[in-house]
Amino acid sequence: MSQSSFDDEELFGEAATEMRAEVEDALAEAWRALPDPDDVWDVDADNTLGVLNALKGALDTGDATEQLREAKKQFVIGQRADAFEDAGDLEAEIEELESLLGDIETAHEEASDLASTLPGLRGALDDAVDDDSE
Repeated sequence: MSQSSFDDEELFGEAATEMRAEVEDALAEAWRALPDPDDVWDVDADNTLGVLNALKGALDTGDATEQLREAKKQFVIGQRADAFEDAGDLEAEIEELESLLGDIETAHEEASDLASTLPGLRGALDDAVDDDSE
């Protein structure tokens, strides 16, 4: 190999391009791993608890969180190395995806909390009705 194939600037440029591609690929995978909107909206269940359990399942972020983590790791390394000429688009996409995942995780937690509360509430209401009947 000739010495010119090991030019530091050229190697750095190649590495920066590859790093940006890795960030973009991880972001694309994260977007694809998000829950399907129809699965979140359309539910087939016989009762409220079934609806909430189906919703919890539909709101599972799966690999999206891990893919976002991978994108952020590569982004932070590239940003600190000043490897990206313009990282604004990547940063904006990461922030948008992070916000959306946060909303999904919050909805998942709320559905989980409600699903765990309803059986006890139903039991208490049944007891109250039974006590009132006596």
